[in-house]
Amino acid sequence: MISAPVPEQCNTLPMQALPGFRDFLPDDCARRNYIFARWREVARRYGFVEWEGPPLEATELYKKKSGGEIVEQLFNFTDKGEREVALRPELTPTLARVVAVHEREFKKPLKWFSIGQFFRYEKQQRGRLREHFQLNCDIIGEKDLAADIELVAVSIDILRAFGFTEKDFVVRISDREFWTDFFRDENVPAERWDDLLQAIDKSAREPREKTAEKLGDLADPVFATLKSGGKSAKLEQLVEGLRARGLADFVVIDVGIVRGLAYYTGIVFEVFDRAGKFRAIAGGGRYDNLISQLSDGAISLPALGFAMGDVVLGELINEIPRAREAIQKATANDRKIDIYVVIAKEQRRADALKQIQQLRDRGYRIDYPLTPTKVARQFQAAEDLGARVALLFGDEWPQVKIKNMATGEQQLIPTDNFMSRVESTLR
Repeated sequence: MISAPVPEQCNTLPMQALPGFRDFLPDDCARRNYIFARWREVARRYGFVEWEGPPLEATELYKKKSGGEIVEQLFNFTDKGEREVALRPELTPTLARVVAVHEREFKKPLKWFSIGQFFRYEKQQRGRLREHFQLNCDIIGEKDLAADIELVAVSIDILRAFGFTEKDFVVRISDREFWTDFFRDENVPAERWDDLLQAIDKSAREPREKTAEKLGDLADPVFATLKSGGKSAKLEQLVEGLRARGLADFVVIDVGIVRGLAYYTGIVFEVFDRAGKFRAIAGGGRYDNLISQLSDGAISLPALGFAMGDVVLGELINEIPRAREAIQKATANDRKIDIYVVIAKEQRRADALKQIQQLRDRGYRIDYPLTPTKVARQFQAAEDLGARVALLFGDEWPQVKIKNMATGEQQLIPTDNFMSRVESTLR
């Protein structure tokens, strides 16, 4: 019997991105860059300076922070140097490593931000992919509550920069110390705290019966505390600090917010859309012990930070008309050029290219036909590209025809006065 031929497809390249990964076509890339620009603008307004770490780290760095179970969520492998490495799933361990090595080079507090790509090998779902871009803002070396207020404020103002208001999103603030004090009052052994905090963190997303089973004998007092909202002087002080800035309407105290990561030590917060349609837009808090933990006690600095991903943020932008329209307008303008050069006579191409180079040297965005093209198609290209001005090199040489694409007005300009006339038209 003659066996069937092996399908050809096994020898061809895949035609789609891997599951959980994205292609960024020009429009998508423009939207992404718009998000990055708003992130940078507000972070710098608050005095944060940009830094970056490597996308590849030793797997041990993440094990040390989160334990061996973190490996299941990593894109990890053995490199050619026989090192166990992983694509970064988050930035905080890298930040702690960098600060432990370089902290003496900088005055405190450090206010650093970073925008980078992160990877998690987990089930993809709405709002969560296997890769995403993320803003991180961190304050290192300040234990006062003023730093927590500043961090929540910058998270609010970043979202306001996209056109969102207090009707669109809310920052839910909590305090892990509220619960550790609660556990002490209830005489709960410290070794149970992490498991109980995890149960409280998931209580809003799991059936009450399942949470009650995890909480055991603490179920009734915990549920009662969650229902009453709890009392915390520190959280009230944080809200008052935001009220002084006119930002209190963006926040609510919600002691049910705990954050799943065990390294958080104090104030924590998460940002959600008011309609409750999406996952958390951002989240973070204080992690005063992490730098000491990762440096084996060599460096101990208080620290706090938050992260905001582009995936859920992008969904919220699409959901809110004013935010959606703002990004559409900004990205459309960003793709427009200043000048399109129409070459009506190929004999003038060299002259046109000379002027194109001089205009580009002055910072203008310019395009032109790379090969001989009908004049009508060139003007159509100018319109499609959103050019403000078209310059025509043709029979009128040594004069150039300049056309205002918005008004249709045309005039001839001599080459000896070329640059100033073009610039005055664009002004």
